[in-house]
Amino acid sequence: MKRSVALVRSLNTRNDDHGKGTYQMTHGRNEMPGVAYPHLGAVCAKTLELPGNPLPGHIHAPGGGRGNNAAYLGPKYASIGVSGNPPENSSRPDSISDTADQLRESVRRQANDQFTKRRRTAETDVYTYSFEQARELMKQRDVFDVAKEPEKDHERYGKYDFGRHCLLARRLLEHGVTFVQVSHSNYDTHNENFNFHLEQLGEFDRSFAALVNDLDSRGMLSSTLVVVMSEFGRTPNINQYYGRDHWGAAWSICLGGARIQPGAVIGKTNPNGTAVADREVDHGHLFHTYLSAVGMNPMDSFQVAGRSLPMADPTRTAIRELLT
Repeated sequence: MKRSVALVRSLNTRNDDHGKGTYQMTHGRNEMPGVAYPHLGAVCAKTLELPGNPLPGHIHAPGGGRGNNAAYLGPKYASIGVSGNPPENSSRPDSISDTADQLRESVRRQANDQFTKRRRTAETDVYTYSFEQARELMKQRDVFDVAKEPEKDHERYGKYDFGRHCLLARRLLEHGVTFVQVSHSNYDTHNENFNFHLEQLGEFDRSFAALVNDLDSRGMLSSTLVVVMSEFGRTPNINQYYGRDHWGAAWSICLGGARIQPGAVIGKTNPNGTAVADREVDHGHLFHTYLSAVGMNPMDSFQVAGRSLPMADPTRTAIRELLT
């Protein structure tokens, strides 16, 4: 790997709940009743949107269907789940000819235009956008098919789900998709932590290294931010079942690419790893850092229905020594 990643070793999110921790790390704020903030992917898809690119800007793998995580940015920027195959129902049935398809599309457009003239709303605009995007996806369905990649790449990434999804991530990024989230689960090892992680980390290391190396060798890493995160850390102490429990008070993430300083190490814990000893940061600082690393200004705001809504938590700032 030509460009090394950076480490943040002083993360304290003050939380040990799976759902709340996941929300913190992907939204940059604490989850609160009655308040919805957009997912990091939605913020990036909205702000870094490429005009004319028919592909969605916010992809999760694995998954299926459209998520509900764009909040006030609207469903256009919500996640779409894929698994390495072309999206379901994205090809025209063989029983419908190209001519028949064009004719029915013409009728649909006429009916839609007539309806829009009388009853257009924000909701109908979303329906129209979703349908048009689906038609464009039909033209681009092969982008989501990792079977199109050479056999040697499948071997390098690993012939298991996480390897396939990392290969898919590279393929999507190469085609201009703004944000791709790949999940590798089953790290909740409250018992038999070490035996179980031998397999888990073997999968992760192989696929992650292949992805970062490919992004670097193809000249994409300088403009692509790569982040490895969890919902919280795990206890430095081993419990009676040879496992590790939830620990949000002192933990680490790694990140690299884009404007991240290669090889940087930020912060440290006390000798036994139970508390942050230097340069404490939280999910809000990280969210600012992510946006800054890809050229966005996290102090900007979205204008929604006449309201100015901060892009990131205004009480936090980026980790400046992590940025070039």
